Amino acid sequence: MIGELLQDAESRMRGAIASLESDLAGYRTSRASPQLVEKLEVEMYGQIMNLIQMAVISVPEPQQLAIRPYDANAISAVERAIMKSNLGLMPNNDGKVIRLNLPRLTEERRRDLSKLVGRRVEDAKVAVRNVRRDILNDLREFKNESLVTEDEFFKGQDDLQALTDKYVNEIDDLGKQKEKEIMEV
Repeated sequence: MIGELLQDAESRMRGAIASLESDLAGYRTSRASPQLVEKLEVEMYGQIMNLIQMAVISVPEPQQLAIRPYDANAISAVERAIMKSNLGLMPNNDGKVIRLNLPRLTEERRRDLSKLVGRRVEDAKVAVRNVRRDILNDLREFKNESLVTEDEFFKGQDDLQALTDKYVNEIDDLGKQKEKEIMEV
């Protein structure tokens, strides 16, 4: 019974880590990355889709992204989506491929990105702590309903805390790694 709760906690905490990794991949570093634009929402034929679903995104040069839509008619919709986004990039289009030239990051922009990473890391930690709180409440209910002994309750509580510490440390490591990547010139 407690084992099932801990498995649930671990899968939910892993979900918080996966979400963090996905979000951090979108933060720009000193080199171009397709993750920067693949989640951009593009409106085409009355439907809203992520850019990754409607185009091939490649990195022909370290400071450039090339976007080749599957449908040639989608080029203008993709350009509009890029200009509406807060990326601050101007698309260049040759009729088949959209090229995005990424300027070098300034020191000020690097610091701003680093702060955003810190906020996102803190949000992930809060998510992990919320999972801990929920599971701890379930453990208390089990103890109050005499479904588990007091020893089992305390052992489950210790295991839950160890699991929480493990994932919080992993989140810290991911955040430090991304901040280091951003500050690298």
